[in-house]
Amino acid sequence: MPRQDALAATSVERFFQFSLLGLVASGYLAVAASGFLDAPTIALTTIGLLLRAILICELVRLNLSDRLTTLVTIGYAAFFIADYFLLSRDFLAATVHLLFFLAVMKILTAKSNRDYLYTAVIAFLELLAAAILSINFNFFVFLALYLLFAIAALTSGEIRRSIHRSRVTARSGSKSLYLRLTLHSAVVTFAILALTAGLFFILPRTAEAALSRLIAHRIFLPGFSNQVNLGDIGELKTSSLPVMHIRMDSAQAVGPLKWRGAALTDFDGKRWTNPSRKLETILVENDHVALAPAGLPPPGRRVNYRVELEALENDTLFFAGTPEILDLRARALYRSETSGFRLGHTVPQGFHYDVYSLLDHPPEGAPVRFPPPVLPLATRELYLQLPALDGRIAELARTFAASAVDDLARARAIERHLRSDYGYTLQLPARETADPLANFLFTRRKGHCEYFASAMAVMLRSLGIPARLATGFQSGVYNPVSDLWLVRASDAHSWVEAWIPGYGWTTFDPTPADPNPGGTALVAQLSLYFDAAETFWQEWVMTYDVARQGTLAYRMEQGAHRVGIRWFDTALSVRFGWERYVVGGARRFGWQALGWVAGLVALGVAAGPLLRLMRMRRRVERVRRGQASVADATLLYHRMLHILKRRGYQKPPWFTPAEFAASLPRTPLGDSVGEFTDAYNALRFGGHAGAAPRLSILLDRMEQE
Repeated sequence: MPRQDALAATSVERFFQFSLLGLVASGYLAVAASGFLDAPTIALTTIGLLLRAILICELVRLNLSDRLTTLVTIGYAAFFIADYFLLSRDFLAATVHLLFFLAVMKILTAKSNRDYLYTAVIAFLELLAAAILSINFNFFVFLALYLLFAIAALTSGEIRRSIHRSRVTARSGSKSLYLRLTLHSAVVTFAILALTAGLFFILPRTAEAALSRLIAHRIFLPGFSNQVNLGDIGELKTSSLPVMHIRMDSAQAVGPLKWRGAALTDFDGKRWTNPSRKLETILVENDHVALAPAGLPPPGRRVNYRVELEALENDTLFFAGTPEILDLRARALYRSETSGFRLGHTVPQGFHYDVYSLLDHPPEGAPVRFPPPVLPLATRELYLQLPALDGRIAELARTFAASAVDDLARARAIERHLRSDYGYTLQLPARETADPLANFLFTRRKGHCEYFASAMAVMLRSLGIPARLATGFQSGVYNPVSDLWLVRASDAHSWVEAWIPGYGWTTFDPTPADPNPGGTALVAQLSLYFDAAETFWQEWVMTYDVARQGTLAYRMEQGAHRVGIRWFDTALSVRFGWERYVVGGARRFGWQALGWVAGLVALGVAAGPLLRLMRMRRRVERVRRGQASVADATLLYHRMLHILKRRGYQKPPWFTPAEFAASLPRTPLGDSVGEFTDAYNALRFGGHAGAAPRLSILLDRMEQE
């Protein structure tokens, strides 16, 4: 095989190997992103794929014999049985481990076309497993990568097969073939995705039937059941997983909100719990339920919003303010004595509910409720219970509230002192202490929301003010891309609800702001774009049905209608801009602008020939250094034909180069053409780079003859 053809074959072979590696890697990443792979499988598979990339780059050499590979595979077959019965104890998990082991072994030892076919089949099985395990937007990203690498592997594999079957290649482009294959694969992938997207939105699906068979990766939220330990919310705040999205119907800003989930009453010094009491069952009729008590509604500001929850292991529902009207798809709703609402079963993927709520208002500016709410004596005693604590805590509470005249002022004083005199941190204490609150108030003097809220609730109870711990989430962050409020696990929060005479249960938040919110503006912006893409995926892909199709058609119709209305305004604005800027500018800077335009046009016209001339000179210099390629030989031959055409000799299309040289008269020019043709054939078809300088010398001679 000529040298240039060998370079082309090497380039295509390496491209094919990388495409096959990318095929396996994209399937692996799709499964890994679903969250169902354990750490050892992720680590070993990653090491195997990186080792294969190093082998393709020829940085190291590794030859595993067929016998060794067979013995290792048989050994893993025995391990598969142990994995199923002793380690994973799940057939699906053990099968996934086996699949990735085979993928790594095959990608490391693949040598024949049959091995490459098996590798492609394993990559397809990986993607199929990811389709079962994941319903998130990242699956689409890895699917697109898989499709890109599949097209690249197919195209390069076909070229590779043709090269191996042919002894001589007519033309080589070893230095640009890699790029052309990449661009070709990318264009074909984009076209396939575009066509598929069109069919996707034309054909509606019944997503609920399909989703019910998929495995959802649920999020566990500690602190929203009947028990929360000091530190649970702090651990939850280290995660950035989305928990819910909220769409506000109000056009006006509603300020910071707290999404309340639960409230806890009993405290033993280290954990908050709720005694097991019977929940009130509220029947839901026609997906609608009224939660507000009968009678004249209390004054205050109200807001409509929709909450879209992720798949949760909990059954807690979250609300801003006091819910009065609720629309949700459920048979019943359960309300606790602390006004927490539960669904009765784990929250499924894509569960949403619409709420009409009365927002909380600070009691300092709110009218006194009439008739005033009454807290029963037994309930009051429940919210005043205290464990055996350090006596300094009660003394500190009296010090903070020394100048206050009523319960509201006492609560505000304690809230103010905790927010200003203590620091915020997510770091847990280095060791467990007998009295965490005393350690927080008198030793560490810093902590996260659970410590602040627990300390305030305990101090309020020591002053005879009923108090309880509320858990939920902060407002979240507004995403202008999706027009939704994004609430992550890191927004988890706890605060205090205290009983204030004349107002009832009132919200207090003694936790200071986090001085180190973390994250850069760029990362935060990218996360919002990714979250918007994930929201679009769930709304318009996973739950796309006839109703969504009708909504999409309506939006397209409205958009076309708006375009039809605004085209005349657009035309007027274009005409105004033309008259003001173009015509006015021409009158003011006419000759100068004309000169610049003429110069730019001349430069553009001359740029093409100048660039071609520069490329020609670079290639001639490369030829003279003996670094010519097959394409350079063809270019020099056309240059010779151009010289002969000026001398009155033109090559017929049906003549070969040798026949054309033999047809010329025996003159010095004809002898030079014959010698040039011999050198051209040696470089063009024989791959002898040493003939290249002779071609350049002969061209210079023919120019002078």
